[in-house]
Amino acid sequence: MTNTIKDIFVIGGGINGCSIARDAVGRGYSVALAEMHDLSSATSSASTKLIHGGLRYLEYYEFRLVREALKEREVVWANAPHIVWPLRFVLPYFKGGIRPAWVIRIGLFLYDHIGGRKKLPATADINMKTDAVAKPLKPLFTKAFEYSDCWVDDSRFVVLNAMDAAHKGADILVRQKVISLVYENGIWTITTRNERTGETSDHQAKMVVNAAGPWVDHVIHEALARPDDKNVRLVQGSHMIVKKMFDHDRCYIFQNNDGRIVFAIPYAHDFTLIGTTDHDYEGDLNEDEIKATEEELLYLCDAASDYFEKPVTRDDVVWSYSGVRPLYDDGASAAQEATRDYVLRQKPDDHDSSIIHVFGGKITTSRMLAEAVLKKIEHKLGAKKPAWTKQAPLPGGDFDSDQFNALIEALVKDHPYLDQKHAYRLVRQYGTLAASVLTGISTPEVLGQHFGADLYEAEVRYLIDHEWAVTAEDVLFRRTKLGLKFSQEQIAVLQSYMDAN
Repeated sequence: MTNTIKDIFVIGGGINGCSIARDAVGRGYSVALAEMHDLSSATSSASTKLIHGGLRYLEYYEFRLVREALKEREVVWANAPHIVWPLRFVLPYFKGGIRPAWVIRIGLFLYDHIGGRKKLPATADINMKTDAVAKPLKPLFTKAFEYSDCWVDDSRFVVLNAMDAAHKGADILVRQKVISLVYENGIWTITTRNERTGETSDHQAKMVVNAAGPWVDHVIHEALARPDDKNVRLVQGSHMIVKKMFDHDRCYIFQNNDGRIVFAIPYAHDFTLIGTTDHDYEGDLNEDEIKATEEELLYLCDAASDYFEKPVTRDDVVWSYSGVRPLYDDGASAAQEATRDYVLRQKPDDHDSSIIHVFGGKITTSRMLAEAVLKKIEHKLGAKKPAWTKQAPLPGGDFDSDQFNALIEALVKDHPYLDQKHAYRLVRQYGTLAASVLTGISTPEVLGQHFGADLYEAEVRYLIDHEWAVTAEDVLFRRTKLGLKFSQEQIAVLQSYMDAN
């Protein structure tokens, strides 16, 4: 058993858990966080990768959620300009579509004005007869609407929150599954099991935050031994990656006849991301079981083919990913209607409200969710330092977005063996920490073993030492997004290296 009694023990290494841990340790609380797999290995890395207000949520009268999310877009962008950047979304329109033009205009007017937009460009109309954005689409669209949101590298966003928490003193326990929670004499004893070695450890804390995402009810059922307590509605969302379908840097938002929307977004330079789906999930939460179904992939192909001149077929799909959203069960009749808002619960029988359960939430509003959790923690443990994260850059984000190109130039100047594309990726991924990845490296030979694409031993070593990477999947599909450019043989070589180190 560890000797130190922490103030707070957080369960879950997704965006909610890592944001809470970061905020709490920055306010002066002692914090530990346990994640049973890799950081951001589940829902948080299976998103559409957007920092957005959620235009369609206005249809379900989620005005507070949308307003909060819209306000956060520029906050998150300012704090992480290396992994967050603005995107323009094009909404093609044709008469007879599921949403009339006046409804869309009202929604976009609200989108422009209820969230305190300052730097992001405003909504605009597009003449599809003259704008190049019409080129890949069917000719039936003569008009479109355009608005702003932001892109985010979702899994890096999680890791950077965890890094900042660790830098400030939090214990980040990766691949440690919480298997038992016992409360006695005002203290929680939390037992974790190392999922690689099988060893168990005991930890103590005054409060517990259950931010286990899709497993939040599992923690209640198994670790707390309350099998009848059901709170979440699991909704599966799947995405697919196809080869690049258009050359411009704008995105599309398509309206389907079933009321859903589908995005088509530039992805990793050479690809297009298409998603998402919404349907209730009843399967096993084993991560190997959560995969895009053939039905979902065909649905996305058909949805995209309704808009693109060149049909999207199943053979075009080069990769797919899927996640399960742990939405609070509000009794909505359809999966796409279930609230995306977060719900925090302290139950009367939970030992004097010393455990907080987190349901739902969005990547966009994770910082504000953390602030809401900290209010409850302050009420229980007493306030220490004030809220601080709104103007606090994440690691590598301590620069203004218009300095991005200057960072690339400086990196190439200091490391002239880098080509521009490689330098761009390093700055886009690490921001001002890109130089740290290359510390002590003056020649290309010192980069070490080349694993594929522009991934070298020096960067892998950095990810192992500083970002909790253990497997090739951690590196390729969460930390760097280079997985699509690797063969199975290259992945195996990288895994062998990591196993040996």
